[in-house]
Amino acid sequence: MKSLFSVCLILLSFSSIFAQQKISTREMDRINWMEFAEFVPEKITTVLLPAGTLEPHGVINNGADNTAPFAMAMDIAEELNAMVAPTLNYGITGSMAAFPGAFQISEEAYIPFIRDILKGLAKNKFKNIIILNGHGGRQTAVLQKVAAEVAHELGVRTLVINWWSFASDVTLEVFKEDGGHAGLNETAYIQAIDPTLVHKERYNPDQATANPKPNTWSAVPFPSSIGLYQEGQGYPNFNQAQADEYFRKVNAKVAELIKETIRKWDLAGL
Repeated sequence: MKSLFSVCLILLSFSSIFAQQKISTREMDRINWMEFAEFVPEKITTVLLPAGTLEPHGVINNGADNTAPFAMAMDIAEELNAMVAPTLNYGITGSMAAFPGAFQISEEAYIPFIRDILKGLAKNKFKNIIILNGHGGRQTAVLQKVAAEVAHELGVRTLVINWWSFASDVTLEVFKEDGGHAGLNETAYIQAIDPTLVHKERYNPDQATANPKPNTWSAVPFPSSIGLYQEGQGYPNFNQAQADEYFRKVNAKVAELIKETIRKWDLAGL
């Protein structure tokens, strides 16, 4: 009986230690400063920073570029042992800035803002700063440039991922066609997150335009809220199971890239 009692005490002790080691939340704006200090950087060295903007997205929410990378970050954070920084909800919108509900932040304002955020993450002792970018165009180039500058300046390691481009093979695998801005790929990803944000009944093929081939034509504002990679595609004719499959496969591909990049950084002693 005494021996059994001792075993129970040991198990309770281990259970208590495990409970103390498990972080209460992966979200930086929900954790308190004391718990943050207990985990970063001793136990957690990676942070995921979702970045997006507000602009039209066909039959899904204007904030799809924010909704997608945040959901992705939350889904893969545990696997990567990473924290999730608050989403950068406003960005360099570009040719769709004239549409209702869209916002456009100038490069002159955005560049120092994103630079200070990256510096703040480095100051908080994150070694791996992973930007999950939900919005393309000029914003991609700006994020890549500033992230590289901060990496060189402060000795941290940065990675910028445009998830829809990186996972283009997954789009073809699941839907047998290409996607596009607000195409079936983005629409399906949002449906997997929150079906109430998708209004397929509002889809109108006249609101979809194939993206121009390089050096052919350019229109500002862009004439449609849906910009397709291929003419005649993009109709949201997928079901919930396909949307869920797409969400899982995209996230798995992104997580694997992050893990492999960190592994190679470590292997090289960078």
